[in-house]
Amino acid sequence: MNFDFELNLTQQQKLVMTQQMQLSIKVLQMSSYELKELVDREVQENPTIEAEYNESVDLLNENISYKDIIKNSEDNNRYDYNQVYSKEEEGVSPFNFIASKVTLKDYLNEQISELNVTDYTKSFCRYIVENINSKGYLDEDIAVISKQLGIKLAQGQQALAIVQSLEPDGIGARDIKECLKIQLIKRKLLNKYIEKIIDDYLDYIAENKYSLISKQLKITIKEAQEYGDVIKSLQPKPSRGFYTGEDTEYIIPDAHIRKIDNEYFILMNDGVIPKLTISDTYKNILNQEQDKAAVDYVKKKIDSAVLLMKSIEQRKGTLYRVLENIVKLQREYFDFGEIYLKPMTLKEVADNLDMHESTISRAIRDKYVGVDRGIVKIKDLFTVGISSKNSSDDVSIINIKNMISKMVEEEDKSKPLSDQAICDALNKEGMNISRRTVAKYREELGIRSSSKRKRF
Repeated sequence: MNFDFELNLTQQQKLVMTQQMQLSIKVLQMSSYELKELVDREVQENPTIEAEYNESVDLLNENISYKDIIKNSEDNNRYDYNQVYSKEEEGVSPFNFIASKVTLKDYLNEQISELNVTDYTKSFCRYIVENINSKGYLDEDIAVISKQLGIKLAQGQQALAIVQSLEPDGIGARDIKECLKIQLIKRKLLNKYIEKIIDDYLDYIAENKYSLISKQLKITIKEAQEYGDVIKSLQPKPSRGFYTGEDTEYIIPDAHIRKIDNEYFILMNDGVIPKLTISDTYKNILNQEQDKAAVDYVKKKIDSAVLLMKSIEQRKGTLYRVLENIVKLQREYFDFGEIYLKPMTLKEVADNLDMHESTISRAIRDKYVGVDRGIVKIKDLFTVGISSKNSSDDVSIINIKNMISKMVEEEDKSKPLSDQAICDALNKEGMNISRRTVAKYREELGIRSSSKRKRF
C-alpha cells in the first residue's frame, strides 16, 4: 500500500459568480413591485442611501411634445429614466371615490343589527357569522356552536336559519348542496326534480350527462338540461365579490411604448423606483481617519448602495434593449393588434442582441408594458408558430387559439364541433396542425369538449 503524499497541478474551468453578478441576476428578474420592495428595504437599512421620487409626467396626453417626453437621455437614447405613467394630472382621481372595503362579516352584521329580533338572538347570529369561512360556508357544526353558547340546539338552529335568510343568498350553508338549495328556495325555483339532481346527480351536471339524468328521473332530456341550466346559474361561493382581507396586487408596467410621428418610442417607467444617491454626509466620513471602525462601516454600506444602483441601471438597460428589439420584430402587432402578432422566440431575440436565452427570460419575467390598447405582459408577446401551407410565414399560436374560439362560438350548439372537425377546418385554411394540438389549445382556452358543450 502506497502512503506517499504528492502535490499535483490540475487545470479546470469553473464559473465563480461575484457578488455583483448575483445581485444583477436577482434584480434583473424582479418585477417592478418586487424591485420597489427591495429598494424600500435597502433605503431603510442602509443609512448612506438617499431616495428621491421623480415627478410624474402624463404619457397619455396626446398633446405632449416629443421634447417634453425625451429629456436628459444618455447618448440620445429615445427614453428618459425619469418618466412615469400617471393620469392623476388630468383631474380628480377616480380612486378618490372608491368606497371603503366592506368585509362579508361586516355586511352580515349590518343586516343583523336591523333585524326585528331580540338582542339576545342577535348575539347568537353574530357568533355564527364569526364562524363563517372565506367562501361563505359555516365550518362548525351547529350542535357544537349551540353547546359553546350554552343554548339549546333548537335556539342554535333558529339563529342559523336567520343567518341563512340574509344576503348574499346561500350564506351560512354547511355544504354546496345546501348552498344551492337555499338560493333556489329564495328564488322559488326548488322542486323535487332539481332537489334530486342536487342531492344525487350534481356531478352529472358538470359533465353534461343529461341523458343519464333524464333516465334516472324519467323526464325528457330537454327538461333535465333546463334544470341543469338553473343550477349552473347559481353561485357556489356566496362570498364572491366581498373583501376577504387579501389586498389586490396592482400591475406596475416597467415601460410604455408610445407611437409619435409614426415612430415608436420606449419610455421607461422609473417613477415607481426612487432616484438613489449617496449621502454627502457619509461621503465626508470616508475622509475622516479618526474612527477607523466608522470609516469601514460607511465604506461597506456605500459599496452595497453602489452595487444596488449599478444593478438597477443594468436591469433598465437590458429591458430597454429587449423591448427595442420586440418593437422592431412586432411592428405590425403594435400597429394593428393581436391578430398580427408574429411567432417570436427567446432564442430569436437573444441571437439578435447577442445575449443568452436565460438573460432574456429573466429580463421579461413578471414584467408588463403599457401600449395603446392597455397593459400587456411581455412574456405573452413571445410565442412559437404553426407552419402554414398558404404562406411562407408561420402563424402564431395566439391566432390559432383565436380561430378555435371563433369556431366554437359560431358552432351549432346541438351539434358542437369535435376536436377532429376543428382540426380539419384549420388544415383547410392551410394550418399544419394535429387533433391532439387542437385539444391542447382548447383546454388552455377553458373550452369544454364537444360532448359537454352539446345542447338539446
